[in-house]
Amino acid sequence: MLLTLTTTHRPATDLGHLLVKHPDRAHAFDVPVGTAHVFYPEAHEQRCTAALLLDVDPQRLAGARGRGRRPAATPESFTLSRYVNDRPYAASSLLSSALSKVYRSALRGESRDRPELAATPIPLEVRVPVLRCRGGADVAVRLFTPLGWAVRAVPLPLDERHPEWGDSRYVDLTLTGTVRVADALNHLYVLLPVLDDAKHYWVAPDEVDKLLRAGAGWLADHPERGLISRRYLAHRRALAGQALARLAEQRLTDEPAAADPDAVDETAGGDAVRVPSLAVRRREAVLAALAECGASRVLDLGCGAGALLTALAGDRRFTEIVGTDVSTHALALAARRLRLDRLPERQRDRIRLWQSALTYRDDRLRGYDAAVLMEVVEHLDPPRLPALEDAVLGHARPGTVVVTTPNVEYNVRYEGLPPGRFRHPDHRFEWTRAEFAAWVARVTTTYGYTAVIRGVGDEDPDLGAPTQLAVLTRTEVTR
Repeated sequence: MLLTLTTTHRPATDLGHLLVKHPDRAHAFDVPVGTAHVFYPEAHEQRCTAALLLDVDPQRLAGARGRGRRPAATPESFTLSRYVNDRPYAASSLLSSALSKVYRSALRGESRDRPELAATPIPLEVRVPVLRCRGGADVAVRLFTPLGWAVRAVPLPLDERHPEWGDSRYVDLTLTGTVRVADALNHLYVLLPVLDDAKHYWVAPDEVDKLLRAGAGWLADHPERGLISRRYLAHRRALAGQALARLAEQRLTDEPAAADPDAVDETAGGDAVRVPSLAVRRREAVLAALAECGASRVLDLGCGAGALLTALAGDRRFTEIVGTDVSTHALALAARRLRLDRLPERQRDRIRLWQSALTYRDDRLRGYDAAVLMEVVEHLDPPRLPALEDAVLGHARPGTVVVTTPNVEYNVRYEGLPPGRFRHPDHRFEWTRAEFAAWVARVTTTYGYTAVIRGVGDEDPDLGAPTQLAVLTRTEVTR
């Protein structure tokens, strides 16, 4: 199976830097079902084409299935389908998996030699000559057109010698547009198996995270996100429902791995206006609260993958920034997001990442101007909240504590979020405005703080804002 990527950006051979594959060489990669080859049929200053050819070994494919990699969905159901099928020839999840291995850096938008170009949309043409397309060419148009592609999907005949037999279930797909290479590859990574509507491996719950990572910045607002989620997750209703609920939240909030491209376009006086997402507005509200209290040494408690840390690091008012999380994996993601290994020494010295559990006292956290609990408290089981309150407000006792949490009353505004479901599968609870106010009143009285509560995001006259924010200010001398 074959996929080609062509650009006329000059010099076109810079495509090799973006894909991290030299145009003058042929590259081969071993994959579980065969060998993936990358080569350049043409490489000139005016035009350059990179080809990914996946040579599938049917016996290795059958063996992989036999070793427990049971396919979640397969179009064939007859006895010999394990050996007789179109998997080696038609683009499918096999090609998607090979693409993720061969173009790993390009999928992340990384290019050591051309970082500016990696972040720039360039003219691209993508061609997949044989793509299994369940539902016909119209489905390909519906999936790729909202992403800015001009789509040409030509149905392939069952037999060219017998046109009366009609079209097959395969199309010759060509996409043209001005797109970042990383975006183009992520579109393909998600949508190739969606169009095929079959996967060559068992779909586990972690596939939801894979889908949301690859779909960051475009899937949440895609008009066919329901179809994409169901097919990508092999029609497993629980997983698809989980993905759609998280996408519904992402339309106004932020998933930890997303980079903040989920703003929406509105119109004002006929002109397009870029409206920041709730995630961006929440971070801005937190930064504003920290600026109001004059904090310079700040704790980001439960920092996750570092979305807020990145904003703090970009503001010179904050001279010392500490991110804590119980997950070492989250801290590793935060370090990568902050690019700590590339920062100048002076900037790097401002930032520390510590593993710490918020339900235990940690002496390292004492003495700071402010602490932030941004979308953290709802991830704790309610019986564990008193331990967090004691560790943060009773022991660490920063001068200011900024807390944000979802307003559950606003959840009815989220398309695709079933009644009674929370915005994220890891949420243990979500408070109404009254419940949040009651909690804030209790902890401020107990630990000697005063508080101001605000809403973040568009205010609904009946439901309030989607995010609740409280600024707690210490009134007593540190114990």
